[in-house]
Amino acid sequence: MEILNELNKIRTEKNPTNSQRLYSLVYATVLGGILGLAAKLVDTQGINPLFDDIGGRLGIWIFVAVLVSVFSYSPKLAAVKIFFFFSSLLIVYYLYTVFFLHFFSVKETLFWGICAVLSPICAYVVWFARGNGYVASIILSLPVAVLLSEGYELRNAYLPEHEHYYLVPILMGIYLIMVLTLLFVVPEKKIKSLIVVPIALMLSYIMIYFNILGKVFGGLNAVL
Repeated sequence: MEILNELNKIRTEKNPTNSQRLYSLVYATVLGGILGLAAKLVDTQGINPLFDDIGGRLGIWIFVAVLVSVFSYSPKLAAVKIFFFFSSLLIVYYLYTVFFLHFFSVKETLFWGICAVLSPICAYVVWFARGNGYVASIILSLPVAVLLSEGYELRNAYLPEHEHYYLVPILMGIYLIMVLTLLFVVPEKKIKSLIVVPIALMLSYIMIYFNILGKVFGGLNAVL
């Protein structure tokens, strides 16, 4: 009970109707399916490589997941919505891969399946990022730090002689837009961004220095 009271001090959850809960879950499921199909369709020859570079990296999915989570009625509903979102995304993505491209990677599917199973825990925590106090600021700084880290590492995405090297500054700009969007949209009190930014910068420096994204997602995500 004490823990619940402390969490309520950060952000108080709302009590939606059953129809609102159902709509939220359907919305998250449909959105995941659409984005899963879109991610697979842009991963084909003849498509502008910019779209594939965005969809094939971690940042865009963290960005969308944060927005879906923080604008939920409660942390529990956020957790369920994100599970439905990523499950739908992965099911559509890999069904298309199997039935239309006749390809299936057990290792990759298992890895992202584990991520989908763990995603509700992250969503539950991230829901409080729109709350009050330093804890909410620290929580928001975590996805912002990941976006900053991956965006910065894009400088190593291509060699200078690579035909798509010109995309690096464009991709960095997109990551900067995602960061600014989270800083502007998520906190109810915009002044909180002044707290989030230095924390996120410190965390991103640690992630870059120890190459955390490369070690965790190397070979399974186009981080580099």
